Amino acid sequence: MNETLAKYIPEHAVKPVFDLIVVNQVHLKIVNERVTRHGDYRKGPTGKHEITVNASLNKYKFLITLVHEIAHLVAFEKFGRNIKPHGPEWKYSFQRLMVPFIRPEIFPSQLLPLLARHFKNPTASSDTDAKLALALKYFDKENDKNFIFEIPIGSIFRIHNGKIFKKGSLRVKRYECKEVSSGRVYLFNPNAEVELLPN
Repeated sequence: MNETLAKYIPEHAVKPVFDLIVVNQVHLKIVNERVTRHGDYRKGPTGKHEITVNASLNKYKFLITLVHEIAHLVAFEKFGRNIKPHGPEWKYSFQRLMVPFIRPEIFPSQLLPLLARHFKNPTASSDTDAKLALALKYFDKENDKNFIFEIPIGSIFRIHNGKIFKKGSLRVKRYECKEVSSGRVYLFNPNAEVELLPN
């Protein structure tokens, strides 16, 4: 397991992550990329704790995602199954589990202040923290994707399922974008990754 973990997370995080997996009796599955989520946790029919994480994540995103999912397990075990998935109990659990990893041996110096700020009040996805998402994207493999907030209003873009949209204005926290074929308006997270098309 340590050798497998070493392929996906920073070297100095391997032992403490392995310890978390053993203590919490986690069955970890590393899976092919799912567009809708980085990872998930569920208690299987046999009572086993099953966590899946996308293999395509860079090592820092992988670590944050894995700890995020272990925090669900820990929060449910400690506070019961009736809590909200990303409520105060989960936030508390995620903070406590993540803080020991926010060190220069594990994360690059440019990520440390962003992580420290994010984990004062962690959100359901690090993708909703624009500064942290952009900083983490720097460590991804090269791709031709852009965040929606990076492209100009009026731009035409394609999403993962092939649908094509035109970017509109920001409405509170999300962008109104019109699907070109139907004219229907959808709201997009500023950090949604899209393929910019020539206008």
